[in-house]
Amino acid sequence: MPNSGLSGILTTLLERRPFYRTTLDPGALQDLCRELLAEDSETTGLQLAAAVLDQFANLPQEGRAAFFQYLNTELDIDAQLVEKLAQQYAHDPSIDNFKQLSVAAEPRRQDLFRRLNQAPGATAELVRLRADLLNHLRDDPDLGRTDLDLVHLLRSWFNRGFLVLRPITWDTSASVLERIIAYEAVHEISKWDDLRRRLQPADRKCFAFFHPSMPDDPLIFVEVALTRGVPGSIQDVLSEDRAESTAEEADTAVFYSISNCQAGLAGISFGNSLIKQVVRDLSHELPGLKKFVTLSPIPGLSRWLDTKGQLPEDNTQKALKQLAAHYLLDAKKPDGKPIDPVARFHLGNGAQVHQVHAQADLSDKGLGQSHGVMVNYLYDSSRITQNVEQFAKNDEVAAASAVKTLAKQGAKTRLADAAG
Repeated sequence: MPNSGLSGILTTLLERRPFYRTTLDPGALQDLCRELLAEDSETTGLQLAAAVLDQFANLPQEGRAAFFQYLNTELDIDAQLVEKLAQQYAHDPSIDNFKQLSVAAEPRRQDLFRRLNQAPGATAELVRLRADLLNHLRDDPDLGRTDLDLVHLLRSWFNRGFLVLRPITWDTSASVLERIIAYEAVHEISKWDDLRRRLQPADRKCFAFFHPSMPDDPLIFVEVALTRGVPGSIQDVLSEDRAESTAEEADTAVFYSISNCQAGLAGISFGNSLIKQVVRDLSHELPGLKKFVTLSPIPGLSRWLDTKGQLPEDNTQKALKQLAAHYLLDAKKPDGKPIDPVARFHLGNGAQVHQVHAQADLSDKGLGQSHGVMVNYLYDSSRITQNVEQFAKNDEVAAASAVKTLAKQGAKTRLADAAG
């Protein structure tokens, strides 16, 4: 029958059910992987890939741990063979020797992941597989070899050229809006009315990156407030009774929440591209916008203050701002970069520390992580390239002069507290 191959592919696309072996034995799953790696038929390969992914999804945690061990050890490179072929290539750099060395130097698990990705819906399932792998990685660091291979492929599959920026509005499909509520990681969305206040007014925007293989599941999204001037608190931005204005009246775009949505894509950064694209689009749509800033949390501040014993007894808002500025500009990791993860992200993308605000986030989360202090990072297009270079080469934190003054005062407060 001439259409039998097409029929088989369509059956796989529509049903995505394993075509045999419903056992959840990890050993049987490994056998399926071996068959997939050896299979030349596209139709059978699709069916095998679907079967592997379906069976993995139903494995208990101990079975998944065994499967990850299989990927990490049995599908690793043959180091002795690579060494032999490398010496052979060094002696004779022919195309054939180069080909043999290249094949041997790539772990077989990379080929397995590629073959798995042929199945319908497989990309999303491999993202979830990596999220599970990261959980096991905490207890078994050696699995990092498998993680490196999977990250290598995911970076290719999720490179910027494949991503689609879409506005999220109150008219966006309910399935996507439900995911926005679930994925919001900075300022909780507790009910649909909260979401409506962030999407429906003319002076509020939201944008998300999507991948063609996951068209209804955002990868990352940013919420934007269009304001007159730079806001100093999230209460002002999210207030239920705030006065709404038109987008054309705004002179400032405020990125007040950026949420990564897929745990399995941790370490694969989309934020830089997202911010740049949104700045370009908003600048074109609203030429009256003169400033692009964030209103960002300082998630490590309270922990740092508790560890260092630097919280002043009177806990004044002035002292908190000084210590927060000192933390953002001067508290560094061993590699010289800022301790604060949000600071590392924005400074690495070329922003500068613009203003520090006390009593800016009075939610339980805000008070717990930073005693309510928040910070604006400014994206000044005329200085972004210079800031990126200075931060990358010299660990230099770009900051407004007023923030630098606050940081110096905070350092003095720290020394005085230590001396006392």
